[in-house]
Amino acid sequence: MDFSLIEDIKRNVNQVIVGKQGVIELVLTAILAEGHVLVEDLPGSGKTLLAKAVARSIGGTFNRIQFTPDLLPSDITGFQFFDMKTGQFHFKRGPVMANVLLADEINRTIPRTQSSLLESMAEFQITVDNQTIPLPKPFFVIATQNPLDMEGTYPLPEAQLDRFLFKISMGYPDPQEELQILERFQKDDPLQRLSSAAEPQQIAEMIQEVKDIWISAELKDYLLNIIRATRNSDLFTVGASTRAALALMRSSQAFAAVKGRDYVLPDDIKYVAPFVLCHRLRLNDRERLKGTSTAEALNGLLAKIPVPVGHPNR
Repeated sequence: MDFSLIEDIKRNVNQVIVGKQGVIELVLTAILAEGHVLVEDLPGSGKTLLAKAVARSIGGTFNRIQFTPDLLPSDITGFQFFDMKTGQFHFKRGPVMANVLLADEINRTIPRTQSSLLESMAEFQITVDNQTIPLPKPFFVIATQNPLDMEGTYPLPEAQLDRFLFKISMGYPDPQEELQILERFQKDDPLQRLSSAAEPQQIAEMIQEVKDIWISAELKDYLLNIIRATRNSDLFTVGASTRAALALMRSSQAFAAVKGRDYVLPDDIKYVAPFVLCHRLRLNDRERLKGTSTAEALNGLLAKIPVPVGHPNR
């Protein structure tokens, strides 16, 4: 695997995004693991800018969908229309046909429209009038949602949440970073002069190579111990599924690649676990009433699980 290319992409995104190195690495991890990212944050935190910078850095196409209550599934996938001149049906491509799709404020539309993304996110294809159409490769969704206590929001169905590899938050920049943002954007927009650092075909090849990142048998056992602990703990009424276990393994392999290694460390698994699992777990009522967050409960659980000793390199 060309680890230098990953570093080039990170440096390229950093020309636009100030700080947020961890967020950038998680987004690249999701792309290499063929996953998608849900970002929960207030407006104005840089989510759209991040998606555009990543799309341009990997040389891919970018589309944005602004989710509203009246949005229809066909507004996302596209539709067949009848051409009176030719007497034939033609397919009008929807915005989902892109390498990077920004689903902005995804929880402002009804669940039926939210669910129209399920097939594309899980199977990398869409079906319109019984016709199956493959999506471009790579295909990556970065969705944003407002906090659920904001007016006009609909909670995402559990099936939809489960299709996101990570749920993350960008948060506010620190004072020094915010000053740097003001200075960087004072005269122009650095995104306008950002060039690509890779090509979509190179990303597609890396996605396949990530699957060969070494993860030892001991680390697979450690990973499964985490999954089983969420199922057996009385902290959660719903534990992690087998799909979550696969997501944790693939994201650990991809994160190792983003860090420039061809093998997984225990710390890789521990680091990505909250981003992979928290939105898939359901905290019990007692803990929620106590004010415990899902992340706090999971981190407490992780601290009790023995970590494999020894170097995991083959």
